Amino acid sequence: MSPEASEAPAPTGASDASAAWKRWHEHRVDAVSAPYGPLSLMGTHWLADYPEGRIPAVPGLWRETDGAVLLTASPADGVTLGGEPLDGEAVLAADAGPPSGSRLAAGAVRLVVIRREGAWAVRVYDPDSPDRRAFAGIEATPYDPAYALPGRFRPYAEDRTVQVENADGAARGLGLGGELSFTFQGAPHTLQVAVDEGDGSLWAVFGDASGGRSSYRFRFLRPGIPAADGSVTVDLNRALLPPCAFADHFICPLPPPGNTLPFEVAAGERRLKSALAAGI
Repeated sequence: MSPEASEAPAPTGASDASAAWKRWHEHRVDAVSAPYGPLSLMGTHWLADYPEGRIPAVPGLWRETDGAVLLTASPADGVTLGGEPLDGEAVLAADAGPPSGSRLAAGAVRLVVIRREGAWAVRVYDPDSPDRRAFAGIEATPYDPAYALPGRFRPYAEDRTVQVENADGAARGLGLGGELSFTFQGAPHTLQVAVDEGDGSLWAVFGDASGGRSSYRFRFLRPGIPAADGSVTVDLNRALLPPCAFADHFICPLPPPGNTLPFEVAAGERRLKSALAAGI
């Protein structure tokens, strides 16, 4: 290719897509490095592991009760609920919003109640976490139009749940609502996807031939909401690192059977720059 050809401006459409991807990537870096982003997660503590109710380094007494969590705290614990000191008992449901909006805090630390398949846990988010302080950025491959592919979503007649291993080694159910098909370099491929109950957007956890080598071992993909005829763009440029790539205390699901692509997805988020520097 001549120097003149390599310096020629890209077509408007490609330029727009590349600029949109750059904004997306910058937003992702800002989001994960925010004070209560995934890098600040210091622990996920399952209440069943602490039958006496005392969790090391977490203030208060935590117990399961009638489909909820009962938290007992005194002023000495320094716990606030909705900005007010908690002195006594509070019955808590699972938090639905982001950690930054958690109603429970202990100083700068946010405490987030979660529930997974009937099991309760409390997560601890600390803006001064070692992972957040060590964060050097996300290695991501610049936008490549070859990885923006037309796809088609086909819903299952009934939603399915498959048991998959999670990042913490436990097997949990993963709900799947259909299949997303697309073609890459002339070969057809299919991913099983979940469907968000709120807006109908699609979500997939997938592996590929670069996993554990030049990319994290698996990644997420959120193609968006398909059109009425099922058409949707499969933009692998927006492959995401899962939360467990940022902190070990997340319980991300691994790819379900059939969701490991046989080719290298040399696109999107690849791994943490700190991991790259360490040779991981």
